[in-house]
Amino acid sequence: MAGVEISEEEEQVATGKEAALSEADRERIRQAVHTAEQQTRAEIVPMIVARSGLYRDAQHWAGLITALTTLAVLLTVEASWIPWGWHASNAAWLVLAVTLAYLAGTWIGTWPPIIRLLTSPNRLSHKVALRAERAFAQHAISQTRERTGVLILLSMLERQIYVLPDRSLAGLVSAERWKQVVQAAIERLQRGDIVEGLTHAIAASGVVLADACPAGSGDNLNELSDQVIDER
Repeated sequence: MAGVEISEEEEQVATGKEAALSEADRERIRQAVHTAEQQTRAEIVPMIVARSGLYRDAQHWAGLITALTTLAVLLTVEASWIPWGWHASNAAWLVLAVTLAYLAGTWIGTWPPIIRLLTSPNRLSHKVALRAERAFAQHAISQTRERTGVLILLSMLERQIYVLPDRSLAGLVSAERWKQVVQAAIERLQRGDIVEGLTHAIAASGVVLADACPAGSGDNLNELSDQVIDER
């Protein structure tokens, strides 16, 4: 299997609010898949997920940063809150304040912007790749007759698109051409239009697959559902 993603060093996908897809949106995506598959034996599966990883380490780092910042501030201004010297109760209040700051920080560490800030681009991309591979197996995308399934995964938290073709397509389509599929969606996704971005990625995939894996003169079965998989 091979995948292509848009990285942090390239263009961010500003997907905005995670609004639910309407029936009209789902039908637009379904129709885009149906149209793209008319010229190819391949099967295109679009998918949207809220996130590709839990990133608990980001919560820990946010908590630690908040706790250490709180401790530094309290020690810097200690003269104002312990003017008569240290007592056991002062230490207890200090420990309590730092503990509460850590807990508050771990909660802040669940916010998507904070997760992206505290997680390296490589780790985000790796998580998206793993999520795509898991979805590929989970939804039986590899079970087509000629192993010609293609997953187009949009991961909201990471703001990345990942294209994962089955192994039979790996030698037929270069990574550069899959990257062009991603680029076809970027401009629309940057405006927060998920449906428009996905339909453009699907259409671009259809063009690529029509060259690499054109539909034959015989029966072109629709082996996988054309409906978008929305797991948000």
